[in-house]
Amino acid sequence: MSNIHSTEYNFRPKDALLGAQMLFVAFGALVLVPLLTGLDANVALFTAGAGTLVFQVITKGKVPVFLASSFAFIAPIIYGVQTWGIPATMCGLIGAGLLYVILSFLIRIYGSEMLRRVLPPIVTGPVIMVIGLILAPVAVHMAMGRSGDGGAWLVPNITAIIIAGAALLTTILASLLGKGWIKLIPILLGITVGYVTSLILDATGFSAAQQAAFDPGTLQNWTAPALVSFQKIADAPVLAIPNFTFPTWNLEAILFIIPVAIAPAIEHFGDVLAIGGISGKDYVKDPGIQNTLLGDGVATSLAACLGGPPNTTYSEVSGAVALTHAFNPAIMTWAAITAILLAFVGKLGAFLGTIPVPVMGGIMILLFGAITVIGINTLVRARTDLMLPRNLAIVAMILVFGIGGMSFDLVIVKLGGIGLAGIVGVILNLVLPCKDCDAPLPDEINPAAPDHRTDL
Repeated sequence: MSNIHSTEYNFRPKDALLGAQMLFVAFGALVLVPLLTGLDANVALFTAGAGTLVFQVITKGKVPVFLASSFAFIAPIIYGVQTWGIPATMCGLIGAGLLYVILSFLIRIYGSEMLRRVLPPIVTGPVIMVIGLILAPVAVHMAMGRSGDGGAWLVPNITAIIIAGAALLTTILASLLGKGWIKLIPILLGITVGYVTSLILDATGFSAAQQAAFDPGTLQNWTAPALVSFQKIADAPVLAIPNFTFPTWNLEAILFIIPVAIAPAIEHFGDVLAIGGISGKDYVKDPGIQNTLLGDGVATSLAACLGGPPNTTYSEVSGAVALTHAFNPAIMTWAAITAILLAFVGKLGAFLGTIPVPVMGGIMILLFGAITVIGINTLVRARTDLMLPRNLAIVAMILVFGIGGMSFDLVIVKLGGIGLAGIVGVILNLVLPCKDCDAPLPDEINPAAPDHRTDL
């Protein structure tokens, strides 16, 4: 049997290229999160690599997974950056990672069934839906050429719709019709086609003509004759230390973001089961779900300490493992090393910064809609009867509190949005009586289920 097909850890220099290919599969989704949230893409690359290495140490190099930017935290990061700034938001994300750690120790003591009873699909499903729906206006604004809050024009409307449409259509077609490696990188392909479309519109003079005739109405006009400017790339150094940002204490940010970690923590079970099914090993038992969750939590907190987005296991990379039968966990070590090395390429971050906003907007329309559908599917897979008064009350409160913007000012801290919705859901599930809840828990974990970044 070839060493790459063995599930035993075997670090060899000749596997470096295969590891780089694994990073290529994850690259589009990895850099999408910092591009959407205002974080540094080079820092995200570094923390993805470092987080994967930490995960491997904690799990003793037994699981062939790659950890990188989690889509589940996009909404709270955007809100947090706008409300408290990046350092305070990082403090909240450290708290999210520590929640993973706490859950891992609870699992050691009480077993995984405890977690599934405290956080059943009736709570996690609506929370996931809120994560997707709360950012829907941002996606639409960006796809139309506006800033995320809708208060300014960045690209003329017609030009933006063409670019967003090209990126969106490419991502959908790659997901539906792609085969082999193509099916694993739809986001990367969508970004590429959207970027090339922007270059074509610039080269043909279409962008300049639309900008000259554009009427911004009452909104601020930040449009330019060209969609893409390479001046940033020219000015950036070839090699540079990533722009690390260190956290500052903020209790409000912690309480806002921690509940968001509930959904990806639960989905972590499905991710581990999925890679176990692919490689033919039971990773829930060895190294144990408590250790994989601990590794994910420590990697997330480490990322936040440096200004990077939270980490999660990447289903695209798991798909690549299934395609290549490259079960050797050391290949992910090479992927992590490649990510860390690329993080120090200054011109790479500058290049990513030239991607026009509508490219991101087009992909976000599908992305946030898909996250919402995952939340719905969580309820469907669990065969949840939403007409039961108890279930109806829990789902209704989570959705309305989260999407409607309910908030409570508790003097020392203000709770609202996704954080409040998650806390309310957990509390209601624990305190509301349920005479119809004595039946055995349904198996809400589907090994083939995507994580909260979606399987686009």
